[in-house]
Amino acid sequence: MKLIVLGCGTSTGVPRIGNDWGECDPAEPKNRRSRVSIIVESNEGSRLLVDTSPDLRSQLLANNIDKVDGVFWTHDHADHCHGIDDLRPMRFGRTAGIPGFASNETCHRLRNRFGYVFAGQYGYPTIVELKSLDTLRIHAGFGVESVEMPHGPITTTAYRFEADGKSIGYATDFSEITDDMVDLFYEIDILVTDCLRREPHPTHASLAEALELAERTRAGTTVLSHLDKSMDYATLSSEIPDNVLVGYDGMELVA
Repeated sequence: MKLIVLGCGTSTGVPRIGNDWGECDPAEPKNRRSRVSIIVESNEGSRLLVDTSPDLRSQLLANNIDKVDGVFWTHDHADHCHGIDDLRPMRFGRTAGIPGFASNETCHRLRNRFGYVFAGQYGYPTIVELKSLDTLRIHAGFGVESVEMPHGPITTTAYRFEADGKSIGYATDFSEITDDMVDLFYEIDILVTDCLRREPHPTHASLAEALELAERTRAGTTVLSHLDKSMDYATLSSEIPDNVLVGYDGMELVA
C-alpha cells in the first residue's frame, strides 16, 4: 500500500494569510502546508481519498491524481470538506456518482450543506453517492474499519485501511486517546496522526499525545500531521523518535 499526504496543515494552513510563518522557516519547502487530505493506494492502483480539503484541486494536480475509487470523510469541519466541488471532474465519464462514506452524523451534515453534490441539481448529475459507514467492511479491494474519536464537543471518524497484507491508519482531529482507537490502530504499518502543536489544545492532539498514540498502538511508522505554524519541520524532526516522521505536502510512503 502507498500513502500520499496531500496536505498536512492546520485549518489556516502554513503560512497563514498575511505571510505569517510563525516559528516555521519559510526557506524550508516542507513547512508550506495546505489543509489535510490523504490518498491511500493499493498495488492494483485503486485509490481512496480521505477528506476534501479546501486545497483539494491544487493537491490533486500536484500529485497527478485524476481519479479515485471512493471518498471517506472524517467530519464536516470546513478544512476537511469545503473542497468537495473539486470532486466534480472525477465524476466525468462515470456511469454513477463517486462512492462516498462517512458516519451517520457527518452524512447528515454534509447533505444539509452540499445537497446538490449528493442529489444532483438543474440537470447536473449526482457527484457522490453518499452512504453511511454502518455496514461497510470492504470497498474497492480495501478492508475498512472505523471508530469515532473525541474532538472537543463532537466526534470525528478514525479509519484503518488494509490491502495487500498491509495497513494504513488515519487519526486526524482528536482530543483524547480512547481504547477503541488503540484497538483500531494496534500494530498498524503506517499511522497518520493529528499533532497540532506542542502545547495542549482543547480539540486537537499535542505532540505528547501523538507520540503516546504511536507508542500505545505499536505503529510501525507514524506520520505527524495537522501541524500549525509553531511546528518547524527541521526542529520537530530533531525531537522525535526514528520511527516517527514529520509529514509534509506530497510525502509518499509505502507500507
